[in-house]
Amino acid sequence: MPMALIHRAVRFALFACLLVAAAGCASRGEVPQGPAAVDLPRFMGTWHVVAHIPYFAERGHVAARYEYAFRDRDKVGVAYHYREGFDQPEQVREARASVKEASGNREWTLWFVGVVPAKWRIVEVAPDYSWALADYPGRDMGWILARDPIMDDSLYQDLVKRARDHGINARQLVRIPQAPEQVGKPGFGETKAP
Repeated sequence: MPMALIHRAVRFALFACLLVAAAGCASRGEVPQGPAAVDLPRFMGTWHVVAHIPYFAERGHVAARYEYAFRDRDKVGVAYHYREGFDQPEQVREARASVKEASGNREWTLWFVGVVPAKWRIVEVAPDYSWALADYPGRDMGWILARDPIMDDSLYQDLVKRARDHGINARQLVRIPQAPEQVGKPGFGETKAP
């Protein structure tokens, strides 16, 4: 049997196997599933920053939290509240975000000062919306967010692992002090104010 004919027979057999496998999946109604879409109304509200990969705009903050509120169908108002020390006044930075609906409401573009765009992505949300993991698409920044300001250590360690599984550089995550007694503890960031 000529070699070209053997190659053709092998290719045909492989193609037939692929067709059978595809038909089997279709007959069972199996469709590859991506992550579920984020329920935007449930996501709105207050999210405390439990941990983040520090960068200049959030470095040294305590009692940090984000508040999200609908402005329109795919527009969200974002308010970042923080202190530079627990005895310092609260400060607020405001932004707006547009949500990419085709992304399952996971990809956002935030606009600071009205003109500076920044990409932000929700990579995972708890089924009860009690915690969330977020990053920038390049994964050079990441956040662990929660509805409650204080998080149990075992849950925190689980979320660090989940962040790592999503490609976030979890070794760089630093916990944000949400209560004065957390300042100076291992794993927590330093405050800007003395």
